[in-house]
Amino acid sequence: MAKDPPVPAMARLSREVVGFDELADRVRRAPARCAGTRVVCVDGRSGAGKTALAGRLAAALGGPPVLHMDDLYDGWDGLDEGVRRLRALVDALAGGSPARYRRYDWHAGAYGPEVDLGRPDVLVVEGVGAGAVAGHASLVLWLEAPETVRYRRSMARDGETYRPHWEAWASQERVHFAAVDTAARADHVVDGAPAVHYDPRTQVVLLRSPSRTRLP
Repeated sequence: MAKDPPVPAMARLSREVVGFDELADRVRRAPARCAGTRVVCVDGRSGAGKTALAGRLAAALGGPPVLHMDDLYDGWDGLDEGVRRLRALVDALAGGSPARYRRYDWHAGAYGPEVDLGRPDVLVVEGVGAGAVAGHASLVLWLEAPETVRYRRSMARDGETYRPHWEAWASQERVHFAAVDTAARADHVVDGAPAVHYDPRTQVVLLRSPSRTRLP
């Protein structure tokens, strides 16, 4: 199994347990950077816990639409295409047009009918590559978890369907994040496998760094 690049000094970072309600308040207080929409990006490698976190944060925000990157990729080799489609959707939204996309049908191996999200007050985008639109985002979250944990979660979630694609997908992730360093651009890095006590239904664990500043 290929190894992820190391996270510098991750073990030395302190942890902060924050409620999803507080995180939602941070979104509401942040300026909208995509016309009138506050875009929230939840990014990280496969199995880091992005989908669960995004769903809980969306609930705390009152149920805005959640755009899953899985609906934009055109199959197991489709990370680049998914990111391209996300950028086109967000660029259109920033220009005042509705957010529209065609959802990929993994069983049929083709894109389906168009989905129209309109111009929501808040749009949560989750999945590998979500942070590619950080320039239009009001909040960017990066989830970090050990590769062994992520692999176990991914196999439990997708089973034998995912197993033969793990290495190829991880290779796409490494190429993408070498070009788009979402971890460095994130407002908060989330501990995706925390050892501290917290309630995952209502709380999230942030990794704290006193010198952390979001890059443009």
